[in-house]
Amino acid sequence: MGLSNYLIGDYRELMTYSDQVKKYGLTKMSPLIITVSITGGQHGKEANPNLPESPEDQAQSTYEAYNAGASLVHVHRRSPENPAIDTKKTEEYVEVNRLIREKCPDIIINNTCIGGRLVDTTTNTTSDLLHVSVGARPEVASIDITSTSQRMQLGARTAEMGGEREAYLKHFDLINNDEDIVELLKEFDANEVKPEWEMYNLTDIKRLRGIIDKGVVKGPHWCMMLFGGNGVFPNYDAMALAMQMLPPDAIFSCINIGGAHTAMLTQAIIMGNHVRVGLEDVVYYGPGEPVKSNAQLVERAVRIAEELGRPIATPAQAREMLGLGAPRQY
Repeated sequence: MGLSNYLIGDYRELMTYSDQVKKYGLTKMSPLIITVSITGGQHGKEANPNLPESPEDQAQSTYEAYNAGASLVHVHRRSPENPAIDTKKTEEYVEVNRLIREKCPDIIINNTCIGGRLVDTTTNTTSDLLHVSVGARPEVASIDITSTSQRMQLGARTAEMGGEREAYLKHFDLINNDEDIVELLKEFDANEVKPEWEMYNLTDIKRLRGIIDKGVVKGPHWCMMLFGGNGVFPNYDAMALAMQMLPPDAIFSCINIGGAHTAMLTQAIIMGNHVRVGLEDVVYYGPGEPVKSNAQLVERAVRIAEELGRPIATPAQAREMLGLGAPRQY
């Protein structure tokens, strides 16, 4: 089977999966694409001092994760003026992409995009469309195909960290309607960027299928879903149901948050899905044990997969599965 044929439809039919596992275990499954989400856009060094915030630290952390087995990096570029928040400058995404490419010649570079508009409930206003990274021409960029209201307790930051502040409850209210998504996809096409669909609940799959039905995006569809945290309840049934609901030409990767991380990561590997790890998603390696590096999380995913017999995707294999061309230069 060619790598381009490893789609979710190959694993969700019960007897096809059973016959393969009965004969081969996980050894004939698609190579496991490991995404490393190095930083995130909410918590920072106040949650774990090993989380990389400067572009140089982000590139070095990516390099270590790449050597450990990551084939795709998801990047939130922090503002140099205030590293507690994401940048609003496209050229700063270009900078971090260039630094990463210099160290990792073939890793897939994925910049957060989010899409949609943030709502300020105190002023009843909405932001401009969130798309700052698209002009940096990442190979992949994430679209949160959801509307969500979240409350996140963020810790205090010291002057040494930059972005000094007291602890506070952050409001994150996002509206992402279909019209904005369709317009955003035109910008993706113009910059040759592949969308990564980030989903927070099962009804987001219905929205994705509706977007696909409009004929404005082509497969294979790279789909992420959050399990735990502000996402779907972390359990087998939810993951299995998501697999049944996704279009057959999807490639499904699981974002596993907080305490559910290792259990759901293992489940995703067994079920033929792919995984995302990194300090955006989990800051403790185990109870009371802070994560030392993004590479440490990649190493655990590799170790679990190898013990289970699942091969690890090289960047070249991940590119073939996702329908990407040669590594983009910056």
